[in-house]
Amino acid sequence: MSKYIVKNNGALHGTVRISGAKNAALPIMAAALLSDGVCVLDDIPDLRDVSNMIDIINHLGGSVKQLHKNSYEFFCGNINDFSAPYETANKLRASFLVMGPLIAKYGYTKIPLPGGCPIGSRPVDLHLKGFAALGADVSLEHGYAEVKAKRLHGANIYLDFPSVGATENIMMAACLADGQTVIANSAVEPEIVDLANFLNLMGAEITGAGTDSIKISGVKSLLGGNYTIIPDRIEAGTFMIAAAITGGKVRLENVVCDHLKPLSAKLREIGIKAEEGGSSVTVSCENPLHSCDIKTLPFPGFPTDMQAQLCALMSTVSGTSIITETVFENRFMHIGELQRMGAKIKLDGRTAVIDGTSLTGAEVRATDLRAGAALCLAGLCADGVTSVSGTEYVERGYEDFAGKLTSLGADIQLT
Repeated sequence: MSKYIVKNNGALHGTVRISGAKNAALPIMAAALLSDGVCVLDDIPDLRDVSNMIDIINHLGGSVKQLHKNSYEFFCGNINDFSAPYETANKLRASFLVMGPLIAKYGYTKIPLPGGCPIGSRPVDLHLKGFAALGADVSLEHGYAEVKAKRLHGANIYLDFPSVGATENIMMAACLADGQTVIANSAVEPEIVDLANFLNLMGAEITGAGTDSIKISGVKSLLGGNYTIIPDRIEAGTFMIAAAITGGKVRLENVVCDHLKPLSAKLREIGIKAEEGGSSVTVSCENPLHSCDIKTLPFPGFPTDMQAQLCALMSTVSGTSIITETVFENRFMHIGELQRMGAKIKLDGRTAVIDGTSLTGAEVRATDLRAGAALCLAGLCADGVTSVSGTEYVERGYEDFAGKLTSLGADIQLT
């Protein structure tokens, strides 16, 4: 089993380029299944989740060719299978996103219930309710979701919760449906906007993406096109905290500053400088930091995907901080591992009370993607050596994580 070996090597300095967003790339790759032409997607990050999605598309009968690093050509005009293999689908939650395109274009799909990180309940009922509202017959048996429809028709759909995945899946399905679909209480994340922009490039008619009401007017077919994935706001946030937790100064290139506002505002409240400039942000930490209170919320609130990393940071900041997790019920599994490093954290349900202290190196285990990144960040400022197992989680969502940190002066090795 591979591990990250992390040692305190002082403050990080330098420049790092942020990769394309995993959570935008995966649904856009799935959306290529809707196209009758060739799609070229640029800035797709080199991740395990991406490789698994490519395997699923190839299994369905699509053709995926790598043109050069982070650039792929998709042709999905010869789909001949409508069920993803269980072994691959179980590795990533985004596997479920092929359902919308397949039911819209071919009228049938049978997909295993998705896997991914064990951070809490992420039911697919909203996806399936959306398909049913569009006129599909839905059944859920033996660990598979089966959906069939002779023809989808537009509908008014209200989401009980602004689910990102359900919004994406329903939006893709509605692109080829007869009439107009309105998704109310839709997710507003930047990744939703990126998917809508790609679909519109192919000929879809979508308005309102980025608001809580998305309108989709169905069209007969979608063409191909060239598209570049947005930068990964969670990777950017992780490196912003890496700079802060080591007291360094790091310039992040290829970012969308508006996407970082919820995090940047909180970091400034703590006492960290975040200077924006076009498509870059420079983070520096020169003065003692302050404790703070944080509550995770859907965008534009503080992102749940940054909760673990901020928990690591606040474990080193003098005073008492309170972090409340409202999105996923199991997203505090990293706390026990941080406690092994000396963190003083008390957990009460979905609230963590953190008293800042000094951390020491220890053998710890990543329990999910963001937890793994958080433990590595804690190791950057801990006294001694930190060994982080479960690297496969980190590799699901960060491109060359150790290499990028090393380029900034970190002492981290993947062994």
